[in-house]
Amino acid sequence: MANTPQSKKRARQIERRTDVNKARRSRIRTFLRNVEEAIASGDATKAQEALRQAQPELARGVTKGVLHKNTVARKMSRLSSRVKALSA
Repeated sequence: MANTPQSKKRARQIERRTDVNKARRSRIRTFLRNVEEAIASGDATKAQEALRQAQPELARGVTKGVLHKNTVARKMSRLSSRVKALSA
């Protein structure tokens, strides 16, 4: 439990940041799910469009500190290769 005024303030800040980060992570997952569903449906143009919308969200997750840079790079790489395979 926080005792000093500074630790109490930090606890409040962490609580707020946690809510914001949770919302960001949820938004990113929604975009990823849209790409996955488009790939599963077999529609190449829909999958490409969904991937194009998901990429900036993933990149924003890196800049905001929600996701690690390499995690996003790996996810983008794997998704784009699956979309490309769908197109071919």
